[in-house]
Amino acid sequence: MLPFDEVCPICHKACLDSFGEHAVHCRELPGFRYRHDLVRDVLFDIFRCAGISAKKEAPVNFLTDPLEGRSTLRPADILVFGWVGGKHACVDLTGVSPLVGLGSSVFTVGQAALKAASGKVIKHEKACIDNQHVFIPFAFDTFAFLAPEAVDLLSRVQKVMHSNVMTPRSMDVVFKRLSFAIQKGVAAQLVACLPTISM
Repeated sequence: MLPFDEVCPICHKACLDSFGEHAVHCRELPGFRYRHDLVRDVLFDIFRCAGISAKKEAPVNFLTDPLEGRSTLRPADILVFGWVGGKHACVDLTGVSPLVGLGSSVFTVGQAALKAASGKVIKHEKACIDNQHVFIPFAFDTFAFLAPEAVDLLSRVQKVMHSNVMTPRSMDVVFKRLSFAIQKGVAAQLVACLPTISM
């Protein structure tokens, strides 16, 4: 993808390798935030199309980093109203590269996404419970692996969509749209790292 290996010009910490591996997990590169926001927007649109009441970037005023307290107050990526037993659900998206940290361990499919989901639960679940909300980590990796909580959420949305919309496309549109959004986000990250060719 790139003509030769070189240090990442943005984070200055890792090799921007010729195969583009670093480009899909460097948090400092321009496409990283775009991928997260694209997947969030597509997920929100899926809720809307299924007739599920939800709000994007909802200011719930209690999602914090336990170590830093209220200084890290942030909105829920998506707040789904009355989702579990009448309680609102805070859905928090996180996308990771499955290639991160492979130097010392054997590659296991989905390991990075599962670890990310677990970290989100540790960080936010207690605050949600204390405020009468449910927390759902929506973790995915750049190979489109989805953590179990994400699969459960999408499966339920798929059932709601099938009941409310009932078109031939509604049978599997949820998973297809999310998978396409993830891959589109990865493609944008890779394109952002391509060297510019002067003509």
